[in-house]
Amino acid sequence: MRAQLGLNRRVLLAAGGLTLLAGCTAPATSAARELNAGAGKRSAPPRLAGKRETGTPPPGTPRPGTPRPGTPRPGTAGRSGGHRSGHKGTIAGTVRPVYYINDGPKAIALTIDDGPSPVYTPQILRLLAKYRVTASFSMIGVQVDQYPAIARDVAAAGHEIVNHTWQHLDLPALRAAAALAQIDRATEAIHRVTGRVPSCFRAPYGAWSRPVLQHCERVGMTPVDWSVDPRDWTRPGVSYIADNILRNARTGSIILEHDGGGDRSQTVAALRLVIPRLLDAGYHFRAL
Repeated sequence: MRAQLGLNRRVLLAAGGLTLLAGCTAPATSAARELNAGAGKRSAPPRLAGKRETGTPPPGTPRPGTPRPGTPRPGTAGRSGGHRSGHKGTIAGTVRPVYYINDGPKAIALTIDDGPSPVYTPQILRLLAKYRVTASFSMIGVQVDQYPAIARDVAAAGHEIVNHTWQHLDLPALRAAAALAQIDRATEAIHRVTGRVPSCFRAPYGAWSRPVLQHCERVGMTPVDWSVDPRDWTRPGVSYIADNILRNARTGSIILEHDGGGDRSQTVAALRLVIPRLLDAGYHFRAL
C-alpha cells in the first residue's frame, strides 16, 4: 500500500498538476510527547558534535516513494556555514543524504516542502513568526517563478531556502543530464528571485541517485532527507499529523511537512498544535 501511494503520487505530480493525493484517514491517537527518557523510546543515534547527522531513518519511518536498487544508503555529510561543519562522509566518493541535525540537546528542524504557495506559505510564515521559530522551505523552481513575492517573504523572514528541483520530478527515472538540469534550474530561479544560492538540496520523494549526490558534492549543496514524516500530503487528518510528529520527534529530528502541492489546510492546523507543544516540551527549532 505504501509503495502504491508513492507511485500514485508520482504519477499525479508528473502529470503536471502538483495536485497530491487526498486520502488515507487513520484513527487519531492521543498526543504524545517526549517526557521520560527510555520509556518505550528508541535509543538516540550516535551524535557528532556540531554536525548534520546521517544514518538509517528510525524504524517505521514511512517513505513517500519506493526505494530503488543501488540507491546509496544513509551516511554522513555536512558543509560549512551556520551550525553545519565541514565534515563529509562518502561512499565511493559520493556524499550521502542527511537525516538528522545535531545542534545540541532538543534541537530539531522543521522543513516545509513543495512551495511557495500563495495560500499556505503566508499562513505558515505568520505561525512561525508568532512563536519565533525558524524553518527550512524546500522550494520548487516553477513555484518560485510563479510566486516570487512569496519566496522573497520567506527569505526576508530569515528562513532557509532549500533547492527542491525545478518541477518535482522523480530524478532517478530521468537521464543524468536531465536530473542535474532540474537541480541547476531551480538554483538559478531561487538565486534570481531571492538573491540566495541554496546550500541544501532535497530530492523529490527522497529518491536519490549517485549522479545527483555527486552533483550536490560538486556544487556544494548538502543533500537533506528527513527522519519524521507524518504524510501530511495524504491529508490523513489534523490529529493524525500532529500525533505522528509529537510521537516521533526527538533530539536531531528533521520533520517533513508541506505548504504546496494541494490542500494544505490540515498541515497548517496541525502545526498550530504541534509547534507550541514541542516548544513546551523544551525543543528548539533550527534551520538545516
